[in-house]
Amino acid sequence: MRSATLWSFDEGARGRPLREILSTARAAGYDLSGVVGRIAAVSRSRKASADLFHTVVVIGGGAGGIAVAASLKARKPDLDIALIEPADVHYYQPGWTMVGGGIFSPAVTARTMASLIPTGVCWIKDAVAAFEPDRNTVILEGHQTVRYDRLVVAPGLTLDWAGVAGLTETLGRNGVTSNYRYDLAPDTWELVQTLRAGRALFTQPPMPIKCAGAPQKAMYLSADHWLRQGRLKDIDVELYTVSPALFGVEDYVPALMTYVNRYDARLNFRHTLTRIDGPAKRAWFSRQTETGICETIETDFDMIHVVPPQQAPDFIRASPLADVAGWIAVDPASLRHARFPAIYALGDAIGASNAKTAAAARKQAPVVAHNLLVEMGHLRGAEVAYDGYGSCPLTVERGKILLAEFGYGGTLMPSFPAWLIDGTKLSRVAWLLKERMLPPLYWKAMLKGREWMAKPQRAERTA
Repeated sequence: MRSATLWSFDEGARGRPLREILSTARAAGYDLSGVVGRIAAVSRSRKASADLFHTVVVIGGGAGGIAVAASLKARKPDLDIALIEPADVHYYQPGWTMVGGGIFSPAVTARTMASLIPTGVCWIKDAVAAFEPDRNTVILEGHQTVRYDRLVVAPGLTLDWAGVAGLTETLGRNGVTSNYRYDLAPDTWELVQTLRAGRALFTQPPMPIKCAGAPQKAMYLSADHWLRQGRLKDIDVELYTVSPALFGVEDYVPALMTYVNRYDARLNFRHTLTRIDGPAKRAWFSRQTETGICETIETDFDMIHVVPPQQAPDFIRASPLADVAGWIAVDPASLRHARFPAIYALGDAIGASNAKTAAAARKQAPVVAHNLLVEMGHLRGAEVAYDGYGSCPLTVERGKILLAEFGYGGTLMPSFPAWLIDGTKLSRVAWLLKERMLPPLYWKAMLKGREWMAKPQRAERTA
């Protein structure tokens, strides 16, 4: 689809009639009606594609992109920054688990992009097609090229819904849902409320994924509701995960197992969802035995919460910025690109071993802002290091959370004294943090360059 879109822009620039472009694409199986305006704009004038230049260019209007633009502006208000982002809406994605649990309404997790981009930052409303790092240039899908002195890349990752056969055809229907999409999280809560008996499955794909705890968060909140309503005895709850353990940091497993046992949930390790038949209510998993043998497991369901496979966006994976696995190659401490010193990166698309969470981006943004400005000569001082911090508030029931905070290598990194919040134990205070404090911290601090509990420091640990 991306190739067809770029082809249409090129044909439009050559003067080919719009109707002919659309019909040719349709005959090849591509509907380009959604980009008619952009094809027409390119057709009107190729001169509209003249080069742009900004001192710092930020790619991505998600948590990482806006946060780093705000952190840069907070340190140097007169810095010339452009932010490239095609979307009109910005989402607070950590809130979607709470939507799926009936705690948040969807509307509180969405705001217009225009209202969040920092004052003084130029918004280039387009998508990136390619990079030319040797020329300090980004090429946009609309044919424009944007040159820069420094580039910050924070595009997030891509959810590969088509990576599970049959999933796209049944999402939002036949008891199939996912908290990983804004329009589907309310369906999760609807299914949870209406399910009276049967089998409820929750899946987790191969790592890395954004918020690795989210698949089981959905399971816990659903089971908690069924328990409170007296229905859990009639519902079989199962987690199917490709992982060999419940959680990647062992210190948190005992408390989580308390709730697995409380909900009588069955754990199926080393299982990967490969196919789903919504109308038939059947799902297929590939299972790897401890001896390395792969086998196919078929099962039925009444409700299934699916988390799709995830990867870096295509324009990253096919670029010179990518490592062998397709992620942005960065130094895990400085977050500078491993091969191109004028480029920095943060967020879910980087090839570091940290957890891919908004909390990680909150700590990464100040590190990138500081190091970039030091390297450019706008700030004095030593380079700072990101220590791999990530946080996963595991919502084990309505009103209680296990606040997992850890860095590179699974090192525990609590933000609060143990008497207030002990991350290895259940906490009502952590629930209040998740429900009432983190959303305003996100909107009013992180995205505004106010680095509460996130100011960068020189770190000894640079794993």
